Amino acid sequence: MFHFSDLLPYTDVFLKGLLTTVELAVISTLLGLILGAAFAAARQYGATWLSRLIAVYIELIRNTPFIVQLFFIFFGLPSIGVKLSAWEAGVIAMVINLAAYSTEIIRAGLVATPKGQWEAGKVLGLSFRQTLARVVMIPAIEKIYPALTSQCIIVMLGSAVLSQISVQDLTYAANLVQSRNFRSFESYFVTALLYLFLAILMRKVFNIIGKRLFSYRVE
Repeated sequence: MFHFSDLLPYTDVFLKGLLTTVELAVISTLLGLILGAAFAAARQYGATWLSRLIAVYIELIRNTPFIVQLFFIFFGLPSIGVKLSAWEAGVIAMVINLAAYSTEIIRAGLVATPKGQWEAGKVLGLSFRQTLARVVMIPAIEKIYPALTSQCIIVMLGSAVLSQISVQDLTYAANLVQSRNFRSFESYFVTALLYLFLAILMRKVFNIIGKRLFSYRVE
């Protein structure tokens, strides 16, 4: 009934799509989390105007569909002279999406930070930035680390829509294969398993990073 062997000639297509999805996930996760941490600190401790500007950005991203954001970047920006390749548009869309969500997640950790940690930084003679980076930020991220991990995985899975602008990711590979051999069930079943594998792998990697990042704790 099912013929998964028909997918074997397209192994290189799936592999290329898988590698592209991994590349997109790694880049968007790194840049998105860096921006998220910076925006969270700016919104919590920055000037009022900056905090409000970031709040508008967050509300805009969180209350509009990801695919609309993607289409705006890829199809809309060229109207004002900003031309991007499909890959560039995809990365930017994923980064700004993750940054918006991670900003609020990290900010929640900062809000929950005890005042004693700030006082400890002052006692040690650290500046505001040094206290934030060395004393406050890591414990704050530790509090919200599971939520942050889940959000990164969600954004990785959401990259599937990038195939709509011809980014040759995993979903693009599945669409291409099933259009050639008409094995839709087999193609999308294998693709679903590969996304599942990536999600599990990302969680494992985050767990390893978390253990090292929060190794200062003494149980």
